[in-house]
Amino acid sequence: MPTGTSRIALANLPLPASAEESVAGAIAAVAKAGAARADVVCFPECFVPGYGAPSPGPVFLANAQAAIAAAAHDSNICVILGTERYVEQDRRITAVVINRDGTIAGFQDKVQLDPSEEPAYQRGYERHVFEAGDLVFGVAICHEGWRYPETVRWAARRGAHVVFHPHFHIAEPGGYQPTTFGDPANTFHEKAALCRAAENTCYFATVNCAGAGSPTTSAVIRPDGTLLCFQPYGQAGLLLAEIDITAATGLLAKRAHV
Repeated sequence: MPTGTSRIALANLPLPASAEESVAGAIAAVAKAGAARADVVCFPECFVPGYGAPSPGPVFLANAQAAIAAAAHDSNICVILGTERYVEQDRRITAVVINRDGTIAGFQDKVQLDPSEEPAYQRGYERHVFEAGDLVFGVAICHEGWRYPETVRWAARRGAHVVFHPHFHIAEPGGYQPTTFGDPANTFHEKAALCRAAENTCYFATVNCAGAGSPTTSAVIRPDGTLLCFQPYGQAGLLLAEIDITAATGLLAKRAHV
């Protein structure tokens, strides 16, 4: 049985202005998270090259991945990088998981696309769990984690202590600008994050870009559905959290008949 705690970091960073800036920002954040002795750092959805940016192509993405993998090795930290990849001719939203030694553990492609994404991307077809020492984790990307509970339950039923949730959610003109996580006036998204943790008895770690007026922010939810911590809205930085691995039993996920 795993024991003890794991320190996780959520890279709540501004949307990069260019693909090149996204790589430099990711490398800097990996170094900062490593210096803070985090075991894992997770980035927002498509942080490289930047959500909504034109695709820089497979060569750029491969070089970016290699550079960030080298940073993971140098900082001795596991990285969950929100990015894109090409599978043959298919462009996919994905999270590449990089081990502490800089090797690639694998990819979690976005399986449930938002309808607005379907013209540009193809969906993935498989789900995976990963390990960083004693910590077992899954990844559910943006829309699928909020609207499709089974994407989180799948990982929890297979031993995940935490499900990371890279997402991208920016302010809309005239939209409500929250200051407190889970306020009744906020959108449904943060309530969904609380539910994903409580209904599966696992941690849920959601990470967004930092932007003025953003309707959601980065946060870590305990396995009982209570808030552990959140990043102040619109404030760039690393959100660090110590999580108790033994508290994430997956009990309710494993009892679900699905």
